[in-house]
Amino acid sequence: MKVYGHAGRTLRVDLSSRRTTELSTSDYAGRFLGGRGIAAKMYWDEVPPEAGAFDEGNRLIFALGPLAGVPVLAGSRWGVFGKSAATSPEEFCYCNLGGRWGAELKFAGYDAISFQGKSDQPVYLFIHDDQVELKDALALWGKGARETREILKSELGNSVRVVAIGPAGENMVTAASLLADNDASGSGGLGAVMGSKRLKAIAVKGSRKRLEVAQPDRLRELTRYFRGLGRGNVPMWGMDFRYSGPKARKDPCYGCLGDCLRIAYTAENGKAGKYMCQSRFFYLLWSLGYYGEENDVPFHANKLADDYGLDTVALQDTLDWLDRCYKAGLVTEESIGLPMSKLGSLDFVETLIKMISLREGLGEVLAHGMEAAAEAIGGGVRDLITRNDPYGPRQYVTTALLSAVEPREPMSMLHEVSGVVGRWVSWVNKVEGAHVSSDVARAIAKRFWGGEAAADFSTSEGKALAAKMIQDREYAKECLILCDFLYPVMDSRDSEDHVGDPALESRILSAVTGNEIDEQELWRIGERVFNLQRAILAREGHRGRENDTLPDHWYATPLEGHLPDLQCLVPGKNGEVLSKVGAVVDRQEFGKMKDEYYLLRGWDVATGLQTRQKLEELGLDDITDDLEGRGLIR
Repeated sequence: MKVYGHAGRTLRVDLSSRRTTELSTSDYAGRFLGGRGIAAKMYWDEVPPEAGAFDEGNRLIFALGPLAGVPVLAGSRWGVFGKSAATSPEEFCYCNLGGRWGAELKFAGYDAISFQGKSDQPVYLFIHDDQVELKDALALWGKGARETREILKSELGNSVRVVAIGPAGENMVTAASLLADNDASGSGGLGAVMGSKRLKAIAVKGSRKRLEVAQPDRLRELTRYFRGLGRGNVPMWGMDFRYSGPKARKDPCYGCLGDCLRIAYTAENGKAGKYMCQSRFFYLLWSLGYYGEENDVPFHANKLADDYGLDTVALQDTLDWLDRCYKAGLVTEESIGLPMSKLGSLDFVETLIKMISLREGLGEVLAHGMEAAAEAIGGGVRDLITRNDPYGPRQYVTTALLSAVEPREPMSMLHEVSGVVGRWVSWVNKVEGAHVSSDVARAIAKRFWGGEAAADFSTSEGKALAAKMIQDREYAKECLILCDFLYPVMDSRDSEDHVGDPALESRILSAVTGNEIDEQELWRIGERVFNLQRAILAREGHRGRENDTLPDHWYATPLEGHLPDLQCLVPGKNGEVLSKVGAVVDRQEFGKMKDEYYLLRGWDVATGLQTRQKLEELGLDDITDDLEGRGLIR
């Protein structure tokens, strides 16, 4: 029987023996759909919990969803998965990337690649349809990720798509990232895992440029409907975050409308690349403070981080921490080997990036993360470590549960909350075209979060159910894998009630694959994959309630306004405008939220551990015996 959506093949690469084999995607897709679901099941089956992030037994898995390669509908994102050294303890982690590499892998005939083992010398993988070859990468080792990409394109053809690591990944810096075509970057420490396997890059070229779908007429109608929803950039907090002007142009991922934050920027010296979201802003204020006017330094800092393969979120946190330590007199320029008085200059950030990526001087301890660096420096610097908090529960309440149960910051879930509130703030500020009023926000909460109470951020009422619904929906989205900026369609600019359409994803999936699935069935897959990941984390040391925690300073340090939301506005009771500046997380209320959340999840309330009954209900019978043998199930 013909299969639609999936390419049908998963590639397994053993870097130790240099052997490649193929698996059928259907072995996983039935229960886990694609993307994060397939990767999590492969990981559960193959990675022993005692394996370290840099051990041969770890897997590095690149996975697509069934919508990859389908035009217009923004379904060509892709994920990378494996045990990461960026978490403490080391555990299963993930990242999500855009651009065009993912679609190209589908065009080459694969839904996923799983790497195991470790090469004895640097290699890169070249895939050209059925041709799969490990090639020598000794000449590429030590080069930047962007440079590596361009070298391989010059050798293999400009149409080849490349994902690579830079020196940070080669040197197994815990915050090392991956970089692909269109400067698509992936964090979560998985660049270091790629480096530990001595895998420099993956180059892909496919000839299947048109993908068959089961119901093309129905999909065309859904595509027209999607185009008419008014999706795309909507000013939030009264600000349009797209960069416009002669230096900027749109740079959409494959198969996307393109009306988003994703732009390519060209600096005065002619250098160009992606420039958006956090990576655009991470050095902006420092450079403005140093030079006193707008300049290209933040862009060049962004591209330096990309080329060395270093996560800009971790870099920004490190910069903030070092600056606090320096101003408090706990470190000096001489003691740490950094010209702190030049913070904001291009020379400073280049020095820091090189120091960390090459593990030189202070970079040797910073390569292990701020906690390790604080331990090495001593003198009270640990007390100045804080967590960047633009989506935190001091403002948004619901995000307490979303953050507490994940191995890393769950951006797609956090965006689901902050996106609605941001559009509401635009309405409060009377931004032209803003359509999410207090009434609309409550209607959205009722449809997407289980009740109107979820839109009142003055209370914890309704937040446990909202968190569960958000997680199940977002995990299903991560199996598809859909763009976080455009999905879920929570609001509609042009409809009468302005409430979005949560069933769109299931209808699109049904049209592509020909297998009818409704909204609730799709979210059920999300719930299954979420519980599978919870089981993986439990097996790797996460102890339920004991570890479902938040940073201590969120309980003790009052929230300050942050860019771009200086007032930290949220809707309160009956939609009243409420500023959360000065708020902290109430420890007792958070405990009550966890009680309610565990109950809704069907887990043991006292311990936060999963139950056999719930796992069997979700069709995860095959993992219950393993958990029970380890005492990790109730």
